[in-house]
Amino acid sequence: MIGLALSSAAAVSASEGSIKPLPSDEHEIEADIHFYSDRVQRDPGDFNAQNRLANAYLQRLRETNNAEDLAGATRAARISLATVPAVRNLSGLIVQAQALQFAHEFRNARDLAQRLVQLISNKPLSYEIFSDALLELGEYDKAADAVHNMERFGGISVDSETRQARLAFLRGKAALAQRRYTNALSIALQLNPPPRQPVAWCHWQMGEVAFSTGDYAGAQQHYRGALTVFPDYYRALAGMAKVLAARGETAEAIDYYRRAIERFPDPAFAAALGDLYHLQGRENEAASQYQIVRAIARLNQVNGQLYNRQLALFDADHDSETQEGYLNAAREYAVRKDLYGADALAWTALKAGKVAQAQEASKQALRLGTQDAILYYHAGMLARAAGDTAKSHAYLSHALELNPRFDPLQAPLARRALGESTRGE
Repeated sequence: MIGLALSSAAAVSASEGSIKPLPSDEHEIEADIHFYSDRVQRDPGDFNAQNRLANAYLQRLRETNNAEDLAGATRAARISLATVPAVRNLSGLIVQAQALQFAHEFRNARDLAQRLVQLISNKPLSYEIFSDALLELGEYDKAADAVHNMERFGGISVDSETRQARLAFLRGKAALAQRRYTNALSIALQLNPPPRQPVAWCHWQMGEVAFSTGDYAGAQQHYRGALTVFPDYYRALAGMAKVLAARGETAEAIDYYRRAIERFPDPAFAAALGDLYHLQGRENEAASQYQIVRAIARLNQVNGQLYNRQLALFDADHDSETQEGYLNAAREYAVRKDLYGADALAWTALKAGKVAQAQEASKQALRLGTQDAILYYHAGMLARAAGDTAKSHAYLSHALELNPRFDPLQAPLARRALGESTRGE
């Protein structure tokens, strides 16, 4: 097992020499999609070709997050399993479970992954898919057991370390999460050839953890590393925008958000860009971006499912359509009880005037001790609304200590509320 002793600063230093552009397999994936599309067009009952087509779409989806790729993978997996049942078509079961995961149909993905575990209980991939669904559903202890089985049957790998990292972060252990991501990156770089998307993804995740702890210089370096490995990687472009905004480099942040949106029009990117325009007094441009948020989120049924939470939080952050935002968050939390879902429910319930329900949801959001400023900011504003000045002061102070510029719009509100509570003591 690769050791877990690197500090965050050492991790940055150790990885600097290995950061270089990696070759894209885009053309190979495109060729596979065309080849297998032709195969299944000639013979829709060729379930092996359908599985390979679904897998190629999923490979491209990891880089693009394009809804058309998700639709293609879902369609091919469904036809494959309709042709040959899962008990004799494990590859079809695998790609269908993975497609459901991307589509945010986490309960169905969990159920299929559980069946996969029953059918092939000694393969790490079964537990990988199972753990991903469990994490999204907030079943964290079961997810940890699934990751343990990944390691039991497959050893320490990029996939196991990244999931261990996520569990560590959720449990309030940001330094351990950073070390786990460092291990994952090290393992990925030892592969021949190193896979571009997983390597860039590890760099991006390391940037996310650094940002969450207020280490803006470290975050910027990790995001830059991701963009060196994978130029125009949309996640890293948005990460750079976020950290540049936190450092007060607003014009540069706007440019990075624009580039991210060109690569992938995520409503969260459009909302963040709109906020920066608003702060610059460019209200027409801000309004245009806010309209894009709603247009993207409501474009079709798939988008509605993918971006339901983002739209609910957008409504709460901007005090618009607060009742609808609350209902959206409540509907999602009814089937997906992860801690960020609880936080979304708490924040939207507060904005909808449902303080008691918000308080209960906030307890669930904080139950693992996750060190994320946004969770403590929401809890602090909720305690303030409930008249608990001491708890509000403690939560808001902690949020700003963790990450003093966690959001261009919300962090100033946190500082203002903290100042008011301090003057009221």
